Order: sequence, then structure tokens, then C-alpha cells
Amino acid sequence: MGGPEDSELLRAAESGGIEVLVTGDQTMYFEQNLAGRRMAIVALSEIQLPIIKNSLPSIIAAIDNAGPDSFQIVECGAFRRRKAGDDR
Repeated sequence: MGGPEDSELLRAAESGGIEVLVTGDQTMYFEQNLAGRRMAIVALSEIQLPIIKNSLPSIIAAIDNAGPDSFQIVECGAFRRRKAGDDR
């Protein structure tokens, strides 16, 4: 995403009472003016459940510590394709 779509998403989320938005969009901080927002944004480095499930304590901590107009990235690891014959 980026640009107007994110602005509309943020406005709708705030007007809906969302306090913390969890997203995979790590560039939102650079693309949107987050100053003065009533909600916080927590961006994940990866959005696939098999990868982020091991990072749930860090994600929960980021959500618990989030405050209005804050932005944080939670490093969850990265998806790696297995090579043929790699059974690790």
C-alpha cells in the first residue's frame, strides 16, 4: 500500500476506535504523517503465521507498550524457501 489508501485506512481505523493497528507495512512511517494520531502502529517484519507465531511475545509487548502516534517495527524473522533436498 501507500499514499491515499493508507490515509483512508488510518482515518477509518481511528474513527472506529482502533487504538493499535498491526500491519505488515513497514514503510507506513515514511509515507504517512503519523504525528497527532490517536492510535499507534505496530509493523511486523513478516506476516506469515508460521513465522510470526514464534514472535508473539514480542508482538504482544509492542502492542502493550504502544502509545498514541507511535510507530514500532517488530522483527519476526523472514521467510526462507527451502532448497531441493533441504530437509531441515
